[in-house]
Amino acid sequence: MGRQMVEQMPFSKIYPLLVNKAVRKGRTKGEVDEVICWLTGYSQGEIDTLAAGGGSYAAFFEGAPRMNPDRETISGTVCGVRVEAVEDPLLREIRRLDKLVDELAKGRPLDAVLRAQ
Repeated sequence: MGRQMVEQMPFSKIYPLLVNKAVRKGRTKGEVDEVICWLTGYSQGEIDTLAAGGGSYAAFFEGAPRMNPDRETISGTVCGVRVEAVEDPLLREIRRLDKLVDELAKGRPLDAVLRAQ
């Protein structure tokens, strides 16, 4: 799937995929929401509104209230792509969220996923 295609997809279509990925592995929607809040600075209410709306995935990241500076510590691979090697800033943020949800789905403790110090 190309960059433009991912960017234009509605967040309301991607959000359930992120939640389902974690829920299938015994995690909760609340944990996914906590990861999203940590990464983007959105509140729970804002996530709920965006998940119900029609905004694009690109707009979701571009409108994030406060991207967490600790996100720079996210590394590793998602679908064979090294997160830290992605040059495009928007795609790197998308991969970072994918990586966090992957870690959650693989059973990593939430504190570790959120890079708790």
